[in-house]
Amino acid sequence: MTQHAFQAETARLLHMVVHSLYSDREVFLRELLANAADACDKLRVAALTEHGLLPAGETLGVEVEADKDQGTLTIRDTGIGMTEAEAVGNLGTIARSGTKAFLEGLAEEQRKGAGLIGQFGVGFYAAFMVADKVVVESRSAKAGSDQAVRWESAGDGGFTTETIARTARGTTVTLHLKDDAKEFLEPSRIRFLVKKHADYMGVAISVKNDKGEWEQANAGTALWTRPKDQITEEQYEEFYRSFHLWDKPATRLHTTVEGSLSFTALLFVPSERPMDLFDRDRRGLSLYVRRVFVMEDCKDLLPEWLRFVRGVVDSDDLPLNVSREMLQGNETVAKLRRQLTKRVVDHLVALGRSEDEKDTTAFTAIESSFGPILREALVNDQDHKDKVARIVRWPSTWTTAPAADGEPARPAVTGLEDYCRRNQTDDKKIYALTAPSLEVAKASPLIEGYVKAGKEVLFFVDPVDEWVAQHFRQFDGRDLVNISLGASGLDESAMADKAKAMEGFLGFAKDAAGVSEVRLTARLADSPCCVVGDQWSLTPQMEELLRRSGQPIPEQKRILELNPDHPLVQKLSALHADEGKRDQVKDWLGILRDSALLAAGARPVDGAGLAKRVQGLLAQAV
Repeated sequence: MTQHAFQAETARLLHMVVHSLYSDREVFLRELLANAADACDKLRVAALTEHGLLPAGETLGVEVEADKDQGTLTIRDTGIGMTEAEAVGNLGTIARSGTKAFLEGLAEEQRKGAGLIGQFGVGFYAAFMVADKVVVESRSAKAGSDQAVRWESAGDGGFTTETIARTARGTTVTLHLKDDAKEFLEPSRIRFLVKKHADYMGVAISVKNDKGEWEQANAGTALWTRPKDQITEEQYEEFYRSFHLWDKPATRLHTTVEGSLSFTALLFVPSERPMDLFDRDRRGLSLYVRRVFVMEDCKDLLPEWLRFVRGVVDSDDLPLNVSREMLQGNETVAKLRRQLTKRVVDHLVALGRSEDEKDTTAFTAIESSFGPILREALVNDQDHKDKVARIVRWPSTWTTAPAADGEPARPAVTGLEDYCRRNQTDDKKIYALTAPSLEVAKASPLIEGYVKAGKEVLFFVDPVDEWVAQHFRQFDGRDLVNISLGASGLDESAMADKAKAMEGFLGFAKDAAGVSEVRLTARLADSPCCVVGDQWSLTPQMEELLRRSGQPIPEQKRILELNPDHPLVQKLSALHADEGKRDQVKDWLGILRDSALLAAGARPVDGAGLAKRVQGLLAQAV
């Protein structure tokens, strides 16, 4: 027996690996199974050129066996095994990877097919999180039965090795479990962990049950690694249901990328909103590293505005010991995120432009369920907002208007590209109205002048659209204009002479209505008045959002706009000339102001006063 000291930082570094690198003790089994699977893959690859290493018809596999009487857990494989020198080198040097060294020795064409996952170097030492002693017995496939090795350590800074006799090729790792780790002696617990962490490893993993029988605990084949033409729709849908989703996916994206960044992704977009869509702890993709499960709900692989996407990402370039903390700032993860986001966005853009009925149906379901969430990208993702702007849809004055005779039925919503194609005029603007609901938007007096002038107005009726209107200002060279703020952008030339004739009334109305300004407008066609803000004001909807969140609301400049051609405005202007009627005109102007605020979805200035004035008018009418 030979005594050895650990290389590198010995016990101190080992203590860090055991207590800091992994946040969950159960991952020790994942690491040891990954090593065992690697050993099998190494033998398979080596046997391609050294034909005597693997007898014909022999099956490679891994076994896991618990001995409750002895308090030991054993993981054995029939892989390539180790010599004593390899055991000292691979198990005696922390942060050295036998798999990495093996890959470096392969020719390029062999390396592509190796499919190894153990390029991490420290995973074996996770065993000491649950064991106070680890014994490894191994015989290399290239050595005789009397040249096997026993490696033993208590994780205290050193280890021993000795030469032993061993008939079977491969490696056996025996863990003498700590008293607080006896849960890992239960076959049901072991099977659960194998299913969770190693279900898609390419070798069969068998677990001995309470009856002493061997049962295969993993599926063995990852669906996403198979060619797409060999996967049926039923198999895709069955896999989709593994994410606890019971609708049918609207669309899926199954892609494999090779090169400087290698990964496979199988992603689904549900057709309905998942129940946990707004649960911050249940958002993201399942992350695998070379078919080994690493993390559920990995939030770093897609931006938050794609939180409804479900599926798996299998990376060739990440270490198995990656944690949620380590993902932050990881350059490989950042590259994965950019690639995945681009592919999902491009896929959705293609769906939205497709004329295929199946694609149209899928896109309609996605937009209906997740349109407002996608629109978050227009506010907080500078890299992708231009492409996302080609995906998102809104209702408009065109979509809500009845189709002409013989014209096909109009869609419920429209995109910006279609809006621009329909509105080919010198007025290079995109008009939008923010409102608390579609019903309020359709009935708003603010759209009247635009409809009369033949200009289409988009209806921004979701809370997120308030932020979109503030931050998304241009599309394909056209300015986005919120028609509830600032000047109308319509032809106001006819208003100048009329305003001069009504100058006295307009000044009186400003004081009577208690607003920052009263002006005439071409924005109105059938209604007598409307209330708008100046260019920098908050919309009524934004005020309400701030109010509900307990935020202070700065004083707003409200502008009362009047329709000079409306009979009511003309009569009020005429009555204003009679000094005896001015108090009554003042009350009526207050009613006009508050009714305009209500039409815009805002709160009236004086709700109780409005009710009293309306009741007075009703009494007079009765």
